[in-house]
Amino acid sequence: MPGGYIRKEENIKESAKRILTDRTGANEIYLQQFSVFADADRSENFFKDYEDGLWNKQRFISLGFYALADYEKVNPVTDVFSSLCQWVDINELPNMMMDHRMILDQALLNLRKELNYKPIGYNLLPDEFTMPELQRLYEIILGKKLNRGNFYRKMMGYDILDKMDEPRMEGKAHKAPNVYRFNVEKYNIALQDGFKEGW
Repeated sequence: MPGGYIRKEENIKESAKRILTDRTGANEIYLQQFSVFADADRSENFFKDYEDGLWNKQRFISLGFYALADYEKVNPVTDVFSSLCQWVDINELPNMMMDHRMILDQALLNLRKELNYKPIGYNLLPDEFTMPELQRLYEIILGKKLNRGNFYRKMMGYDILDKMDEPRMEGKAHKAPNVYRFNVEKYNIALQDGFKEGW
């Protein structure tokens, strides 16, 4: 959960992009605002040992964005506000400051809901991938197993994938899985217009 502060001259999305780039080096990736966190005393306990005049103890508002990126291409870096910044398995999360665990849980919930009407995967998978690899991505995000046949029919019905001419040669030829690519034009239209059915 790399965070930062909005500059006076920035609009919100510009600020989120700058902070993400500063903290991870990531550029031009999917970024989505999902909520505002503004409970009156949300920072009070965390800063209880500091003087009352500290600005962090005053009204503390956070704008929640989540980004989708290939973690192998993103290198988290610390900044003046943190001593550690690293990838952590979502099932092995450490204790977090303030209400940051609630923020992360809300981001995951929103991402799961968004899967019902928008595609994902374009910047989370290699350029070419198999259907089981795409299904595994959805299963990780949704936190549940999906029926293989239903998943295949639904993804093909969305008409955002192009099947490659040659299967991926792994082991025996008759077991070589088909390879797909996202059709970027159709993918972007689906991002804009949404899907008609959910998971």
